[in-house]
Amino acid sequence: QVQLVESGGGLVQPGGSLRLSCKASGLFFTRYLMKWYRQAPGKERELVASAFSSSTVRSYAPSVKGRFVMDRDDAESTVYLQMESLKPEDTAVYYCNAQDRITDYWGQGTQVTVSS
Repeated sequence: QVQLVESGGGLVQPGGSLRLSCKASGLFFTRYLMKWYRQAPGKERELVASAFSSSTVRSYAPSVKGRFVMDRDDAESTVYLQMESLKPEDTAVYYCNAQDRITDYWGQGTQVTVSS
């Protein structure tokens, strides 16, 4: 059974930092493109960052580029999202996603709230 378990969300003040983690199990991790999405209340789900196993290249949404860094540890089947200089508009539920050519798995999400 495939599981993606996110952790690390919480309440942080504007300008603060958080580090999200997503631990995968039940899948051949290196075969999957790993992504972070987020969904704010009343808005569509937005792709935040993505990373292939075979590459150090990362892709980021323009709204987070320069502030967020995605990393993956294939040995631990885990991806991370380091978020710096957080803004109130970063408030959302953040989801981990694992995708290959035929399958698509999601975590349950972790809430990030940026507020003073």
